[in-house]
Amino acid sequence: MAARLKDRFLNEVTPALMQKFSYTTVMQVPKIDKVVINMGVGEAVSNSKVLDVALQDLQLIAGQKPVVTKAKKSIAGFKLRENMPIGVKVTLRGERMYHFLDKLFNVALPRVRDFRGVSSKAFDGRGNYTLGLKEQLIFPEIEYDKVDKVRGMDIVIVTTARSDEESRELLTQLGMPFTK
Repeated sequence: MAARLKDRFLNEVTPALMQKFSYTTVMQVPKIDKVVINMGVGEAVSNSKVLDVALQDLQLIAGQKPVVTKAKKSIAGFKLRENMPIGVKVTLRGERMYHFLDKLFNVALPRVRDFRGVSSKAFDGRGNYTLGLKEQLIFPEIEYDKVDKVRGMDIVIVTTARSDEESRELLTQLGMPFTK
């Protein structure tokens, strides 16, 4: 599955991008550097068991063990102390990254209710794309009966593109379903 996306990048996307942006060498063609999946778990402040469930869910989705993120500073209004665990994240590179992106584009996103495509405005100006999901249930690894609470996540696709236009074209060529 992941090999399919990587082969498509090498055989179809690279020549198309070289022609469109008139690059002189293959090394100028933007590529996906990494994918970071972050799941903020605010309830972990009062109930630490919630963090273990989120850790398990993210490990199933990503196929890699996530790390626990901790609060950088104390915020009294949220009853939050410095270094308290408040989320989980995982960084995917290489084969796992392509496998996850293939699963995201072709399986998970079409399962979103009333899905018409992802926004083409979520680029950061430097060629990186951020996608927010409202529930983890769209991934096939998550069993509906075992979910205690619906949790969202942020997915950041980091590319080597220098502009949003290059990055948008790269992701479109790879199969990202943008809104028309």
